Amino acid sequence: MLAAVRSAALVGIDAYDVTVEVDATPGLPQWTVVGLPAGSVKESRERVGSALANSGFNVPPRKLTINLAPADVKKEGTAFDLPIAIAILIATGQLTPESARSFLFVGELGLDGSVRSIRGSLCIARHTARSPGLTLVAPIANHAEASRVTATRVAGAADLGTLVHQLRAECVRVQERVCAPPSNDLRELDFADVVGQESAKRALEVAAAGGHNVLMVGPPGAGKTMLARRLPTILPPLDEEESLEVIAIHSVAGMLSPENVLAVARPFRAPHHSISAAGLVGGGSHPRPGEVSLAHNGVLFLDEMLEFPRSVLEGMRQPMEDARVVISRAASSITFPSRFTLIGATNPCPCGQSGNLNGTCTCSPADLARYGARISGPLADRIDMHVTIGAVSLRNLSDASSAESSEAVRERVERARAVQRKRLRRVAAQCNAHVAGLWLDRHTPVERSARGLLQSASERLGLSARGYHRVLKVARTIADIDGESSILSAHVAEALRYRPVKNEAAT
Repeated sequence: MLAAVRSAALVGIDAYDVTVEVDATPGLPQWTVVGLPAGSVKESRERVGSALANSGFNVPPRKLTINLAPADVKKEGTAFDLPIAIAILIATGQLTPESARSFLFVGELGLDGSVRSIRGSLCIARHTARSPGLTLVAPIANHAEASRVTATRVAGAADLGTLVHQLRAECVRVQERVCAPPSNDLRELDFADVVGQESAKRALEVAAAGGHNVLMVGPPGAGKTMLARRLPTILPPLDEEESLEVIAIHSVAGMLSPENVLAVARPFRAPHHSISAAGLVGGGSHPRPGEVSLAHNGVLFLDEMLEFPRSVLEGMRQPMEDARVVISRAASSITFPSRFTLIGATNPCPCGQSGNLNGTCTCSPADLARYGARISGPLADRIDMHVTIGAVSLRNLSDASSAESSEAVRERVERARAVQRKRLRRVAAQCNAHVAGLWLDRHTPVERSARGLLQSASERLGLSARGYHRVLKVARTIADIDGESSILSAHVAEALRYRPVKNEAAT
């Protein structure tokens, strides 16, 4: 008897339909899995066989041919265990084909018949939503994640025996949705904790409002890390679509906890400088998202940025420009989203004391040149804002009475973002940093004096075309914060302060 059951598999964070076909014919007992199965899929024979037997079902001695269609795409993971078991029960007459017709099954089986969690259940739920009338049957452990997709009916499966009993009785229970509480970005961090550094706070406010990348340069102990870790507290909360993207990426990466499903905050990723290129950008034999994708819709903080290998840093150039990572293999390509705000922090020199009034720099001019060359001109050109941070005087450390809270700064950021969304609604962008510079140049008013200042400064600083437009984007963000419809000379002057004199290069 031939049986067919619907399932799904993942490519990146997208899912596609997989039909699990089982043909049970008389002959020597043998299980054959075809359809380009990976090792973990081939091993399903032992898991499914034990799960069926330990759940009280009969496994007749027949020749079973299991096909995973489409057969020209490699299948990986353990999510096919449950649909294979259901298809075998249908093929052996222990379950009717009609009972499974309106369901899509995914789940890993334990030897005792329990249904265990899988990766990417939210991605599969989003795919299932495209087929009206179809119910997703997923592990009960993945229910909270899959039910975030409101357009999908999700039934949680705890064990194989209970699920089959419900299918026979036509009473598969669709679980109640778990409502996600508002995400709490503040936690215990607040901008009010940072003493002094008003210029750096202003720069991060501009970065948060416009989605701009920032490189902070300052001696050890100046507060670079402290400032960077508080940037998420002034960012607007994630909307529904953004939160689903964040959950999907972390689910595919196997890094999703129950807390992350229920209260999704903007990601903050801070990898160590010893990370590999695959760890930062993504890749591997079984491609997984890297840190640039795990930071999607959030912040990627590279502390001691110049200590990262230059080859690793160069791998970020294309993701920063395209907001996505394409991992190409011989048979296919996988795409992961990677729209993040980059915050880099570095010392001004190898010893860290250059420009520090409380210390003496011991680095030679050659040391300074080699240290600054660790970041290439094209990569520096993609960083909108370069901010120099000085050490805070010890006598000012106890004076935090006038420090502004994250909540007050976030209100200004949200107002500026609202203005940008209205302006950019036709180009499907939310921030000034995400829109093409030429489009912004054509669609935003710039006063004549501001235009003249921008052009003359660009020629004097030797800005590339990209650098010119990035100054314009930052100036537009500053104008949005100030509530101005036109870009003024003061906005351009402040934006020019954030451009480095060195490392400007055309690409």
